[in-house]
Amino acid sequence: MRPDGPTMAAPEESLRRRKTGYSHPEPESPPAPARDPAGSPAHLHAGTFWLTRIVLLKALAFVYFVAFLVAFHQNKQLIGDRGLLPCRVLLKNFQQYFQDKTSWEVFSYMPTILWLTDWSDTNSTLDSLALLGLGISSFVLITGCANVLLMAALWGLYMSLVNVGHVWYSFGWESQLLETGFLGIFLCPLWTLSRLPQHTPTSRIVLWGFRWLIFRIMLGAGLIKIRGDRCWRDLTCMDFHYETQPVPNPVAYYLHHSPWWFHRFETLSNHFIELLVPFFLFLGRRACIIHGILQILFQAVLIVSGNLSFLNWLTMVPSLACFDDAALGFLFPSGPGSLKDRVLQMQREIRGAQPKPRFGSVVRRAANVSLGVLLAWLSVPVVLNLLSSRQVMNTHFNSLHIVNTYGAFGSITKERTEVILQGTASPNASAPDAVWEDYEFKCKPGDPSRRPCLISPYHYRLDWLMWFAAFQTYEHNDWILHLAGKLLASDAEALSLLAHNPFASRPPPRWVRGEHYRYKFSRPGGRHAAEGKWWVRKRIGAYFPPLSLEELRPYFRDRGWPLPQPL
Repeated sequence: MRPDGPTMAAPEESLRRRKTGYSHPEPESPPAPARDPAGSPAHLHAGTFWLTRIVLLKALAFVYFVAFLVAFHQNKQLIGDRGLLPCRVLLKNFQQYFQDKTSWEVFSYMPTILWLTDWSDTNSTLDSLALLGLGISSFVLITGCANVLLMAALWGLYMSLVNVGHVWYSFGWESQLLETGFLGIFLCPLWTLSRLPQHTPTSRIVLWGFRWLIFRIMLGAGLIKIRGDRCWRDLTCMDFHYETQPVPNPVAYYLHHSPWWFHRFETLSNHFIELLVPFFLFLGRRACIIHGILQILFQAVLIVSGNLSFLNWLTMVPSLACFDDAALGFLFPSGPGSLKDRVLQMQREIRGAQPKPRFGSVVRRAANVSLGVLLAWLSVPVVLNLLSSRQVMNTHFNSLHIVNTYGAFGSITKERTEVILQGTASPNASAPDAVWEDYEFKCKPGDPSRRPCLISPYHYRLDWLMWFAAFQTYEHNDWILHLAGKLLASDAEALSLLAHNPFASRPPPRWVRGEHYRYKFSRPGGRHAAEGKWWVRKRIGAYFPPLSLEELRPYFRDRGWPLPQPL
């Protein structure tokens, strides 16, 4: 029985009406949901993207929310007033370098709101930007509606952080979020805050901008692999990937021990998804939907098998542009006045008399065409890079990060090395009886008995940089000596980035050193696994020698870093 139908009359009354052919007028009831002539609920038509826009905005807002949450929790410790790489020092260095240039030239080279703020308290500024981003992204995520101003604000706020973020914001997904966010601006009406803005249909140009983005992301990732490490060509990369990826999770432990034939299948599947499936975008609606489904499933597998920050969640966003209202209708409830019902009515109106063009619609169409021309122009160096045998990945060609190159894991490390920071209270660091105690990070491997973490889409920036530092030297990563100095002073901000401080409730260590270890997953059922160890580690040698706070003070002064004050 239809819940919105009229109340059933008594049998005698119903029979009387059928005989006389007359029925009394009944009170008006709510409009019934649209139905086809057979009486079954009507289905949404293909070719419109009203619901697609809602899903895209919610997905993009979710990623923005995570990104700003990470920024709020970690920016002060990383780029704040007393951070490991203070952004104030970076801004001053840029100001000196461009001292003979105009303010606009400096801003255009490194656009950030921080040029307009007081640098004496960058902590407050960084927190304000992150909190504002959290507030706006929360609103869009909950309501599913936005306008140009809100989406432009999110984009500008995050770009302001990326451009002063030093190496902490040097990952490819930062540029990918900015490019995705830039396209998101053009999804929305200028002022209206409505999930279904009647006079602002979703632009096909913007949708193809999203599709062009996912095409470049996936094809770039596939080509960099084929042109890069030989193990991608001989199908052995997955023998190493789960163990040597930046921050493994518990699932990676078990996947690493899969049979050899399963790893070969994984590598072949990766090549299929990244090198062939992207071309489905240009083969019609059905193939485009298949492309979207495959890419989303592929990203879901990557989420389950590793802690790759919000990268895979973000890569799902442009894939959503492959689906129209008919494909996404199952995500929305039905019923009178529902979004699906309203979209169906709008589809019928569109199929009927064409409305007269409005001035705002003409301006919007001109803006979308201009966007298409801009994307085409900025794509020229990106396409040339894709075709080049010397392809580079995760590079932007303009300060706005609008059209960029992408790629991931072009080379695979065959063994895992880790830098373990240790401290001792011994007055003599060289004494044989000196007891060295390990600092534990939030997520990166340290204690062999600690279970790998599961944090995606959250991102511990310091843990990731420690992974890179392990196959470089400390001379290439001077921030690690800054971290050592802060540990020598038991700096509260720096310690908040760690999971365990062995000198908690004790005086700070007198010496801190970095030790280099080789890590391998323990074998399930083996001796180490039986002892509760996820990892087996072996010392390689010293990463940096024992350092005291006094030895580091001149090093800090030369770089303009605030001197740590011991507790």
